[in-house]
Amino acid sequence: MTEPAIRTLYDAETIAARTRGIAGEIAELAPRDLLAVAVLKGSFMFAADLLRALHGAGLAPQVEFIHLSSYGAGTTSSGTVTVVRDIESDVAGRDVLLIDDILESGRTLAFARDLLLARGARRVLVAVMLEKPGKRAVAFEADVVGFTCPDLFVVGYGMDAAHRFRQLPFIGVVEG
Repeated sequence: MTEPAIRTLYDAETIAARTRGIAGEIAELAPRDLLAVAVLKGSFMFAADLLRALHGAGLAPQVEFIHLSSYGAGTTSSGTVTVVRDIESDVAGRDVLLIDDILESGRTLAFARDLLLARGARRVLVAVMLEKPGKRAVAFEADVVGFTCPDLFVVGYGMDAAHRFRQLPFIGVVEG
């Protein structure tokens, strides 16, 4: 099977530099008792790089993972967010940093933010690698954004198409 061509939108060096910048922006927000919560699956590469960059910026968050889903087998959101795997940590009184790969409709991150606030989080900050503002279905803004992305279906750097291309060190678009 021949792999399709993938056009690079953001190369590995550009992503790494922006991730360090994001960590600095988060450090400037002076989070207290920080719990970083990576939204699986797509954010895993960004989350790992961001957590290392946060360490370099002088922060030492605890780390958790939440697996949320609003997609069925396809590439279009169903509009209903479900918790596939929840965090184990108590968030009451803590600052929480939600880390996700992409902000499109806003439903998933709004759901997660509201869930954590309902559980007593002091503040929920949101960092995303990409945002597509034209896709917003609910009023939601991330606190820190890596790149504003064109309205294209992207893969790489944790993002997939049918569980393929997550391993790519860059973010790109499948051609053809």
